[in-house]
Amino acid sequence: MTLIRPCGEEDLPAITAIYAHYVLHATATFELEPPSCAEMAARRSDVLNKQLPYLVCCENEQVLGYAYANWFKPRPAYRYCAEHSIYLAPEAGGRGLGKLLLSELISQCEQRGVRKLLAVIGGSDNLASIHLHQALGFSRCGLISHAGWKFERWLDTVLMERELGHGGRLPPR
Repeated sequence: MTLIRPCGEEDLPAITAIYAHYVLHATATFELEPPSCAEMAARRSDVLNKQLPYLVCCENEQVLGYAYANWFKPRPAYRYCAEHSIYLAPEAGGRGLGKLLLSELISQCEQRGVRKLLAVIGGSDNLASIHLHQALGFSRCGLISHAGWKFERWLDTVLMERELGHGGRLPPR
């Protein structure tokens, strides 16, 4: 049975391992060195201290993925706009878990008053992520060509967006 739940401290080793895989073997992140478990704990605390969601996807108590949202920029005018990240364990791809996890993250962001959710996707060839976001109502809103250098090649950054709740149609309460 698949379970999406808030991330706990006990999940940090699994999250750290999942992210390390992407740092070392993929272009989904532009980090070059895998962060330590302590660094991942600090990043998680930062998100939770902002009252934003940090979720894990589990099956049989094994963490197969995680997702979180953080404010897009620190300036107060951006306080309704969040950027999110989502990573699945390599063996968990192609099973619909990313869609389940991102759907729950979207719902929780909307409950917290987020009006715009952004995806900043590493690599214009990251079709799995682009298609996942399209399937959940994100639209492409930009491309930063040659934004990063990793694995001895230039990489683009694809920007996608989705309005939540009333989006920009009504002022916040």
